[in-house]
Amino acid sequence: MGLDAVVAACCAFPVLVSLPIIRVFYVLWRSSQPPSRPVGAGLRCLIVLGSGGHTAEMMNIITALQKDRFTPRYYVAALTDNMSLQKAQVYEQSLIQSDGEKIIEDAYFMQIYRSREVGQSYITSIATTLLATLHAMWLVIRIRPQVIFCNGPGTCIPLCVSAFVLKVLGLGWSSIFYIESIARVQKLSLSGLLLYKLRIADQFFVQWPQLQQKYPRAQYAGRLM
Repeated sequence: MGLDAVVAACCAFPVLVSLPIIRVFYVLWRSSQPPSRPVGAGLRCLIVLGSGGHTAEMMNIITALQKDRFTPRYYVAALTDNMSLQKAQVYEQSLIQSDGEKIIEDAYFMQIYRSREVGQSYITSIATTLLATLHAMWLVIRIRPQVIFCNGPGTCIPLCVSAFVLKVLGLGWSSIFYIESIARVQKLSLSGLLLYKLRIADQFFVQWPQLQQKYPRAQYAGRLM
């Protein structure tokens, strides 16, 4: 009886190990396929903002979106970054018509813990990174975004990884669109490099042709600013 149990365990172990691997490869393949959601339906959209020029670039991209197609919109910025959310709020306010009727009814503004602040020691950043990852997972589970837009701030990594994990677990599906900052001319940012190497982003765009040549899976989008 004991020998039979050992044999059964030995047979079951490779199957249990292979199933998650197969699922990961399926997610990687499926991510490159067009979404099956009807064209007329709105898509819950998670927009990751960042300090500096990241927010300016992202808001420039968002203004080109079909507002009735990408709704509701959830703007997320780091907990210590108040300016980015203010810019998003000003933009959403501008969508209100002069008679007070709102063109797009749903826009939400949220903050997330940073994985690491500027100048923070690497030892203490272990705890803050864990906290930021847990917070990101909670946000993604709560929002269940169908589309994620990001362009380089470090806060996008835990959010995108969380969305990818939910894909693998079969608990949700998010199409991740990464647009590398126009400031990146010769090489990718750390965030972009991680998402590119790990193949987490469904669509990866760069704004300089030499970057597309260096990273062939990226798509050249031209200048978006």
